[in-house]
Amino acid sequence: MKLSAAMAAALLVASALPAAAQVSDNKVKIGILNDQSGVYADFGGKWSYEAAKMAVEDFGGKVLDMPIEVVTADHQNKPDIASNIARQWYDTGQVDAIMELTTSSVALAVQGLSKEKKKITLVTGAATTELTGKQCSPYGFHWAYDTNALAVGTGGALVKAGGDSWFFLTADYAFGYSLEAQTTKFLTSNGGKVVGSVRHPLSNADFSSFLLQAQSSGAKVIGLANAGLDTANAIKQASEFGIVAGGQRLAALLFTLAEVHGLGLEAAQGLSLTEGFYWDRDDASREFGKRFFARTKRMPNMIQAGTYSGVLHYLKAIAKAGADDTEKVAEAMRAMPVDDVFAKGGVVAKNGRMIHDMYLMEVKKPEESKQPWDYFKVLATVPGDQAYIKPSESGCPLAQ
Repeated sequence: MKLSAAMAAALLVASALPAAAQVSDNKVKIGILNDQSGVYADFGGKWSYEAAKMAVEDFGGKVLDMPIEVVTADHQNKPDIASNIARQWYDTGQVDAIMELTTSSVALAVQGLSKEKKKITLVTGAATTELTGKQCSPYGFHWAYDTNALAVGTGGALVKAGGDSWFFLTADYAFGYSLEAQTTKFLTSNGGKVVGSVRHPLSNADFSSFLLQAQSSGAKVIGLANAGLDTANAIKQASEFGIVAGGQRLAALLFTLAEVHGLGLEAAQGLSLTEGFYWDRDDASREFGKRFFARTKRMPNMIQAGTYSGVLHYLKAIAKAGADDTEKVAEAMRAMPVDDVFAKGGVVAKNGRMIHDMYLMEVKKPEESKQPWDYFKVLATVPGDQAYIKPSESGCPLAQ
């Protein structure tokens, strides 16, 4: 009799426990892991950390009545350092999910570790389609853009405009290879050709020998399959060599608002690029941009706005699942649409790719800019179902 009374009391207590009891460690902890001191420091950097904190604040600071914490670290663009940080965060730091993950080699390494640990990764900073291809994970999500979307947007526009012969300057790691391959595939299928390519090390200072090869190739378009300061340095030095003045075009295949700001309109004017977000797109993006500017003194690019969106979606999924259990949260993330300041009507596919519209843009001339950070003209919207590889064709076993 005493035993059944004790059991009844235990059941009563259990039934009275709030939903917050389903949150491990009595908190939800998100790690923003990216480059904060190197070539991609402006690309995402500490600004993505601020965007993540904005998302937490806008969500209310709690989920299932438990506090939300955001931590950050600099992976220095090194997969081994990133993996060590991620392992420590998971093993002793009580981190539930890792996000941003600039640099494709880093993102692939951390997503692989997270798959083993059954932890969520949400990538906004890296570009390789392998994240949602052969190396996909049931707990991995790819948010802001990828190399295929960039190839379709920027590459497609230039081929249609007559830029049918290309020479690539490619960053010598996974991201650069993927971006060159995706762009090559797209331009050759539309009648273009590649006349040559050269690979350069990450965080390269001197592009003179590479640019001279590109110049002598006679290619109509020099495709910069790199990012961050590497792209900015290549554009500056191309100007010094008179490459654009000589009739060749530069295609900045991954170039965001942050890099245009650092380079300046005088040097960047006329460049074609593709982003998944622009702060001056509509009233909602302008309002978000002003709030972001108030705390950072800069406008957000697609990496930072995408991080805000990804954090919000993750927290909404925890609320929907009623727990921070990885399996339940991943299922909820795929089931829920993405409708926020970053993406309207976004869909999370089975392979973890968030499918949303991209925007083909051109950098304004200095005289066209009416205010600080007024840098882009939106030339076209690239629908999500055209920008991204069909999940069933991605190579991801989850999408078959």
